[in-house]
Amino acid sequence: MRDFRVIADRIAEDIAAGRLRPGQRLPPQRWFARRHGIAPSTAGRVYGELVRRGLVVGEVGRGTFVRAAPPEPHGRGLVEPTASAPAVNLELNYPSAPGQSELLAPALAPLLRPDVFTRAMRPAAADGTSEARAAAASLLGLPGRILFTGNARQAIAAALASLVRPGGRVGVEELTYPLVKEIAARLGIVLVPLPSDEEGVRPDAVVAAHRAASLSALYLQPALHNPTSLVTSERRLSELGCLVTDLGLPVVEDRIWSFLRPEAVPLAVYAPGLTYVVDGLSKRVAPGLTVGFLVVPEHRGDAVAAAVRSGGWSAAGFALEAAVRWIEDGTVAELVARKRVDAGRRQGVLAECLGGVGVRTGPHAYFAWWELPSPWRADTFAAAAAAHGISLTPGTAFTVAPRRTPTAVRLGLASAPLPELAGALRRLAALASAGPC
Repeated sequence: MRDFRVIADRIAEDIAAGRLRPGQRLPPQRWFARRHGIAPSTAGRVYGELVRRGLVVGEVGRGTFVRAAPPEPHGRGLVEPTASAPAVNLELNYPSAPGQSELLAPALAPLLRPDVFTRAMRPAAADGTSEARAAAASLLGLPGRILFTGNARQAIAAALASLVRPGGRVGVEELTYPLVKEIAARLGIVLVPLPSDEEGVRPDAVVAAHRAASLSALYLQPALHNPTSLVTSERRLSELGCLVTDLGLPVVEDRIWSFLRPEAVPLAVYAPGLTYVVDGLSKRVAPGLTVGFLVVPEHRGDAVAAAVRSGGWSAAGFALEAAVRWIEDGTVAELVARKRVDAGRRQGVLAECLGGVGVRTGPHAYFAWWELPSPWRADTFAAAAAAHGISLTPGTAFTVAPRRTPTAVRLGLASAPLPELAGALRRLAALASAGPC
């Protein structure tokens, strides 16, 4: 059997060379299999690998399309880019506060002393050090055993690996964090989409899914859900807390964006013995030197720590030492305050440029969910935006239900400088109004 990765590499080369262009539809898998002399199952793995690499997007009932990519130097795409349109990345979403580097640098200087540096280079245990646990407890303010990972994604993987066996079912919001889909695929976990309303995930949907076939856990984002910015109401959190307690159903609660909404009560308050809280410093501080936090029920600490070790997801010692210093000296608190102000400014730019038409977001969010006007589709709009020097994320990246193909895109507001963000949003508004060429 031919290695599906070799075939995927060739398709990737065609995309990079422009022989396959953004928005172009790939042939159905059965035709692709015949053309390449491979089994249909191998063709499925090729397409799956291309999706994993972010090169294509699939829409059930429509097909598989080449995903938007940064424009070529001479402008290949659905729409010819203008010479004055710089590349603006609205896919990446890492906020950076003014003066951030100047704030972070002083705490790193002591780590360069030979004695401290030697200690910082040692591997970190899953439960860190007493200083790290105290610092994390002061930052998060949650009861439970605190474990440390390299980042929040690894904390999610460790929590799910400790809770769910291969083949197990995990309930998630209908739109969910894209990397959770990848984590689930690697762990052999089946994700079950749960409908939501304006207050959050519906309890009746959890009950129905659990009755259909037992769920092993839930994965939820109650505070600033990515991509919709929804904050689950306290009434709904109380209902969900009672429900998961009655069902004995553990919950992985992702709070990576909760620092922007400090008043948002954790679900862990309503189900403390069943909730595994995930958080981290990648958004609060920076993605380059970060730490993930995992607060777990005391009686489950050893099992989750074993999952962290076996997965190779432990935090780096140097990053853990830096995190402790940034938390203790107030750097993290200052960065969080600055980023809340920055998020508000960016929301103002969003409102001015897009006018709120079809846009779902929150006053403190760093992203927005944009329902596109007809006749746009998410994949063709993303391709056209790329031709104008703007990359964004098609809604299909967030969907769990195989038959759902939202005509929407997510706009990441955090990474682009404010003037570039404003220019990009104005170009997108004009593009949406003009319609597909």
